[in-house]
Amino acid sequence: MKESLLKLVSSYSASQIHTGEKPYECNECGKGFGQRSSLTHYQRTHNGENVFKCVDCGKACRDHSALRSHYRTHTGENPYRCNACERAFSQSSHLTIHQVIHTREKPYECNERGKAFSQSAKLAKHQKTHTGERLCKCSQCGKAFSQSSHLTTRQIIHTGEKPYECGKCGSL
Repeated sequence: MKESLLKLVSSYSASQIHTGEKPYECNECGKGFGQRSSLTHYQRTHNGENVFKCVDCGKACRDHSALRSHYRTHTGENPYRCNACERAFSQSSHLTIHQVIHTREKPYECNERGKAFSQSAKLAKHQKTHTGERLCKCSQCGKAFSQSSHLTTRQIIHTGEKPYECGKCGSL
């Protein structure tokens, strides 16, 4: 009985990680997490409990390893190297995401269309097209978009700015 319960819990957690689902939400700031333990650790940054602070910028981290990882943004250290192309990264997770380029692996699949993605975040973004969820709202006209890049394009329309130049003729 205990063994089957452990299998159920681990398969549920693994399926959440693969789908990008984040059902555990911080009641203070709304940030979502795939696992309850991650939320619990994160909430410590709000209440000051066991918080590690960066001496350079004051950013609060929930544990020492996260702080060590954060320091690399100040030092520029990139200790994780790709064996295939020698690109270097500050975090091992960034290297893992990068390596998919070389393997062409796409383990995250949309249940509705079968379209596959190399990253869970890209799948989660895609799934918003099915739900119609639109989180980015234009403050000037109220139109909502599922992607922040589409909102940025909309805001350029409102300002009249023409930031892109034609590569052939040079016109805006």
